[in-house]
Amino acid sequence: MKAPEWRERIKQACEDAGTYRPYFEDIIDALAGILEMRDNAREKFESTGGNTVVAHTNKGGATNIVKNPAMVSVLDLNSQALAFWRELGLTPSGLRKLNEQAMQPPKKKSGLADQIARLLGDDEELQSNSD
Repeated sequence: MKAPEWRERIKQACEDAGTYRPYFEDIIDALAGILEMRDNAREKFESTGGNTVVAHTNKGGATNIVKNPAMVSVLDLNSQALAFWRELGLTPSGLRKLNEQAMQPPKKKSGLADQIARLLGDDEELQSNSD
């Protein structure tokens, strides 16, 4: 996928998660570029057979088995992308850092506080006073 398509998907994901801010545009653009490079590296990896190891002949003429450079590129770009996803709040830990309350379960009231709130009809004021 090309960077402009990734950009739209990332922006939509941020909006869906409630983490989108206009000042994240540069970060979104950078992540879109990384994901485009990752897709290109993945295509190259798959087009060369998708082998995790390949034979490499060094300057001395010796042939050794090494990790496929295309696979290494895909893994490195995935790691970079994950860091950006996290910064944008698009992972559980990233979202927790951006908005701690979004990940917390709602507070439970005591039975007595709930009954008093119903009688008074002011549920929120009672909750803030009981904290």
